[in-house]
Amino acid sequence: MNSVDIMVKISQDIIEMGKTLGMLKFEFVKTYDGNSHIQEFLPNDMTKHFPINDSHLKKLHGFARNNPIYHDIRKYDISEIPCTIYEGDINSYWLGSIKHGSSCQPFYPTWIISAYIVSLCAKNLGCECMVDVGSGDGRIAYCGDVIGLKSYSIEIDEALVELQSDIAKSTQAGFECMCADATSSKFSTECNDMVFFIGGLPQMGGDILADSVIRNAVECNTSDTDMIFVLAGTYSMRGMSGDVKNGGWNDIIKKHSLEIIDEILLPTVWTFDQKVDTPYIFAKVP
Repeated sequence: MNSVDIMVKISQDIIEMGKTLGMLKFEFVKTYDGNSHIQEFLPNDMTKHFPINDSHLKKLHGFARNNPIYHDIRKYDISEIPCTIYEGDINSYWLGSIKHGSSCQPFYPTWIISAYIVSLCAKNLGCECMVDVGSGDGRIAYCGDVIGLKSYSIEIDEALVELQSDIAKSTQAGFECMCADATSSKFSTECNDMVFFIGGLPQMGGDILADSVIRNAVECNTSDTDMIFVLAGTYSMRGMSGDVKNGGWNDIIKKHSLEIIDEILLPTVWTFDQKVDTPYIFAKVP
């Protein structure tokens, strides 16, 4: 894939799906009566609001039902759309994820449907190979595999890698998970077109991770492979300090001369009670 082959923007259909998800999240927050540590929902069937392939949707539910972080499952209608709520607790994995010296952020997952949408964005932009860095329970790599991307995940915490492996085995998913320190990993460029999802907010150490990953990926790129980096940011400081331009990634974008392709806002665990969801910045190496 040459740089001219990269679609200029994410398709409007995917952007609209993300907006619909954001609106449903706000409705969900207003009516949710549970008290679980984490909670999210998935639509039960394909609708005009969520034109998700039925087999894909089944696999998204399969990920949640085979993931032990979710301890309760119940039906729930949101704006008259039949959904399933998955409630859970990530405390044990959160504690384990911060014990590593080079860990840039504790385990805080995006929503499963958000992981699916950002994976669709990457495929829509022309990518065929995905590397999910700081992958947690592997949900983005899993969703990449669901939609046909060649998917890899890199996670430093052994317990989370074991969790990924168990989920992959239970669901017969085809992504490859590796237990490694991504700040010192060398990335193969066997694919002609790669997308790197980098976990961690810039204000919480994600900038250190991103800096290392981008530098190593560019240094390993000996075949002029086109590379897109997806950076999860925030527009809500909530006790943090720093520049929120481009979701807080402005310094990294400038340092590596990245060109921003597009951005999509999607719910994550950490934006459940916030008015503005997580911006996923798609940027490429020129």
